[in-house]
Amino acid sequence: METTYIKTPLGIAKISGDENGISIISILDSEKESSENIPQVLEEAVLQLQDYFAGKRNDFTFKLNPSGTDFQKSVWQELLTIPFGKTVTYMDITKKLGDVKAIRAVASANGKNPLWIVVPCHRVIGSDGSLTGYAGGLWRKKWLLEHETPSAQQSLF
Repeated sequence: METTYIKTPLGIAKISGDENGISIISILDSEKESSENIPQVLEEAVLQLQDYFAGKRNDFTFKLNPSGTDFQKSVWQELLTIPFGKTVTYMDITKKLGDVKAIRAVASANGKNPLWIVVPCHRVIGSDGSLTGYAGGLWRKKWLLEHETPSAQQSLF
C-alpha cells in the first residue's frame, strides 16, 4: 500500500492505495507536510483531487477499493449517486436501500466512509436541512457544500 499527503484548502489529505485502487482518502487535523514524491499508483487521484479543489472537476474517475462490510459498501455506493451540488437526507438513502428502519446504520456507515470527498458523504444532511455530523468537522462540510454549489448571482458592485 502506497501513501501520499497533499495540501488542500481544508488541510492535509492522506491518500492511500495500490494497483487495485484507492482505499483511503482522509483529512488530517495535524500539521503533516505534503509529500514531495507522489507514488505513480496515486498520481491520478492526486491530480483529480487538485482539479476538484480548483473548481475544474465535479466527478472522479480513478479506481476505488475501500474496505468495509457489504452493508457499508452498499451505502457508499448509494452516496456515489448523489449529483454534484445536490444534497440528500439520511432518510432518502434508507428508502433507496429499501429499509427505512436502517437510518442509524446508514448514518454509521456514512460516518465510516474511508474515501473523503470522492464518496460524497458531505452531501448527506439532516431531514430538517441541518448540517448533521461530519467526521471532518462541520466547518469542512459547509465549505464543501458551498464549493459545490455555485452562487445564484454575483454582486455587480
